[in-house]
Amino acid sequence: MKRNTSWIILLLLLIVLSTVCCQSPKPKVDSSVDRKWWKESILYQIYPQSFKDTDGDGFGDFKGVIEKLDYLESLGITMVWMNPFFESPLVDNGYDVSDYRAVHPRYGTMEDFDEMLAGMHERGIKFVLDVVANHSSVEHEWFKQSRSSRDNPYRDYYHWWPAEKGEPPFRHSLFDPEGAWEYDSLTNAYYLHYFAAAQPDLNWENPKVRQEVYDIMKFWAEKGVDGFRMDAFQFISKDTAFPVWPEGYEKDFAKYCGMGPDIHPYLKELYNEVLSKYDVFAVSEGVGTTFQDAHDLVDADRNELQMAYHFDYVSMSGTTDGYKLSEFKKIFSRWDSAFADKGWLAVFLSNHDNSRMVNRFGNSSPEFRTVSTQMLNTFILSMRGTPYTYYGDELGMTNIDMPTIEEYVDVSALGDYGKAKAQGKDMDEFMKQLNYYSRENARTPMQWDSTANAGFTTGIPWKKVNENYKEINVAAENKDPHSVLNHFRKMTRLRLDNLVFVYGDYQLLQAEHPDIYAFTRSLDDQKMLVLLNFSDHDSSIDLAEAKDIREIMINNYDDVTNENGNVTLKPYQAVIFELE
Repeated sequence: MKRNTSWIILLLLLIVLSTVCCQSPKPKVDSSVDRKWWKESILYQIYPQSFKDTDGDGFGDFKGVIEKLDYLESLGITMVWMNPFFESPLVDNGYDVSDYRAVHPRYGTMEDFDEMLAGMHERGIKFVLDVVANHSSVEHEWFKQSRSSRDNPYRDYYHWWPAEKGEPPFRHSLFDPEGAWEYDSLTNAYYLHYFAAAQPDLNWENPKVRQEVYDIMKFWAEKGVDGFRMDAFQFISKDTAFPVWPEGYEKDFAKYCGMGPDIHPYLKELYNEVLSKYDVFAVSEGVGTTFQDAHDLVDADRNELQMAYHFDYVSMSGTTDGYKLSEFKKIFSRWDSAFADKGWLAVFLSNHDNSRMVNRFGNSSPEFRTVSTQMLNTFILSMRGTPYTYYGDELGMTNIDMPTIEEYVDVSALGDYGKAKAQGKDMDEFMKQLNYYSRENARTPMQWDSTANAGFTTGIPWKKVNENYKEINVAAENKDPHSVLNHFRKMTRLRLDNLVFVYGDYQLLQAEHPDIYAFTRSLDDQKMLVLLNFSDHDSSIDLAEAKDIREIMINNYDDVTNENGNVTLKPYQAVIFELE
């Protein structure tokens, strides 16, 4: 018996040793690399009211997320950013906050939130809170007090312009075609709102306001959130003398609205008061108008924020005219180069403020939707920076057809419509463009299965479900080894297992190639070649690097043609080679 046991033990040892020896060695990371968990994370964005409804009211809720925690874990993502769920009158779907420490009943209770957060942490998933600190709701108690009288202690929590001084200098509003000043008869004054009239801007020049925001962030950090997405944060600092803007400001309104005179002292104060005291990070929505602006926000030695989140490549696909791959390459390469040595970027192609990724950058036709979405997900997950995936993009969810304005509820869409009408624009052409770029496209219910309402709700969904849900859904794609979903899982595993995709150098190859985006990622002795065909036809590229292939790491087709470095890619094919 002892002899048999010894042989069994020896056999097990040989199996373990052979397994270890056969595994590819993981690349070492040079000690000079500033490793952070949030750099190595893969973020997944959830729009909570559209994710999963469990009580039949037609709106997603925390219990719906809890129900799908195992699904989130299966994706390979390691961080979740959730759009606001605070108490709110919901003029802008929660970006108008009336109580920063309370949960809107639509989503559940604070106990539900705690259970959801604990469930994520048990699965190794971090949580990012969406902090709306540039403005509040008109229903917030601060604003109710502020507008009640000119001598109220909360008056200076917001920006007011006495009417007896005449009309205030024009300020741009992103949602209101009439501008950012709203007259309030109660105290015969105007208040400032860079967004909707129901979203008055907070006065960060008042130190009491700043302390209120820091205390709110500490409240949530103490509850265990791991990061903060700072909504519209480049706008917090204002020149309160409100000088007159020059003509033509519309071409670069962010230059005048954003990055105000005291933004950096405020951010350093935020870092000292909150961020330095917890193992958290903060990413700002918007980065000013120059690379220097972005670096000043996020470089580690600045002690301000930690990650830059810019919109250059989102903006380039804002109309049905499409975009040029050459410009797409140029934008990504320019930003990567600017942040190669300092700072850190978020990498994304879609979010709650834009239409669906596959419609803007890929091909949503039935023939090419799967492969083009796989190609786009391969791109996001192979670039330097923290990748952000918007819910449904792991399935290839598409835009929804909404040709008439009566179907729209989004305050931004309605504001754009009013502005276009006032300017006498061709409204048929306007509706064609709105149908393409509207934020409504990104907010349709998550498509779980082929049952009624895509398995999102047993009630009436707050927004209609895309009609293609019977073909595009989690249940169907789970079963298909060649689906967008299963390709996404392969890519997250590849990224998590290979730090070259996180910290490795990026080099663009053949920048002028009209169809193929080719680049390498290199870290120490590991080098990857990424080839992405952005076209709907076969395309070839001749690369010296492609002669030294060690292994195919990912491929959204069954094969790839490589004739001594001349690689031919099928429509929207995405291949990653590990090089010798």
